[in-house]
Amino acid sequence: MRAAVVKTFGGPEAVEVVETEVPEPGARQVRIKVAAATLNPVDAGVRGGFFGGAGKQIGFGWDVAGTVDATGVATAWSVGEEVVALDPGMVRPLGTHAEYVVVDTDAVAKAPATVDAVHAATLPLNALTAEQALELLELEAGQTLLVTGAAGAVGGFAIQLAAHRGLTVTALAREGDEELLRSLGAAHFVSGTAEAGAYDGVLDAAVLGGTALEWVRDGGAYVGVRPGGHPEPVRGVRSTAVAVTADGARLAKLAALVDEGVLTLRVAETYPLEEAAKAHARLDQGGVRGRLVLVP
Repeated sequence: MRAAVVKTFGGPEAVEVVETEVPEPGARQVRIKVAAATLNPVDAGVRGGFFGGAGKQIGFGWDVAGTVDATGVATAWSVGEEVVALDPGMVRPLGTHAEYVVVDTDAVAKAPATVDAVHAATLPLNALTAEQALELLELEAGQTLLVTGAAGAVGGFAIQLAAHRGLTVTALAREGDEELLRSLGAAHFVSGTAEAGAYDGVLDAAVLGGTALEWVRDGGAYVGVRPGGHPEPVRGVRSTAVAVTADGARLAKLAALVDEGVLTLRVAETYPLEEAAKAHARLDQGGVRGRLVLVP
């Protein structure tokens, strides 16, 4: 099968598409024939060596949408089922940017029925990150939340999920994104900066760190999206960061929210797997609204 990998760290030109063996599922695993897989900023970090692994072949991709192709023992999934899954990992020989991928059965959920595989592939990593970050914030209906980097994939899901929970959401992004973010459920919009101490919680998808912490009220909560990179707590503010984990049961609930119209899936562009390097180059240019998706 074909898979996108990096063997020598660098820019988009370092991305290679190689031929490799089709992986076999073990106990409590399934093999998915990949229909679509999303390119995320974490993949650029892998390509640049941010997570280590020098001298190894490292595969790209955490998100996948496709069809169950084979199963190991002790799994409830059947061949032919259309699914989505999160397959996290910084340094491993293969990821989801391939024709086939093996994942743990507990990481898998039925794909949303109302969207195609390209759109479904944008759900797992970013929606699970937003959902797990909101859980860490521990805010209740009626409280206020500021989402930085609100026009990005995590930020967009965070707005929709928070509004669905009954939170009053303020979106922080570029001025040109206001209409989009209000359509996703943001009650308020700010650009550039926000008011100090004005919010019960901040979900810092833009990784602003200490600057964003200052926008939290005394005793409030801050959650970042870079594990270990959150600022030190001050003024009684809880400060932590989400480290996303695979969770098929939670992913199934998010897929159901897609079918209910609560969550909008945004695709910016699609690329064939052979053009993975072009997709990386587009990601590096920035300004993408929605996700870039690879199609084997």
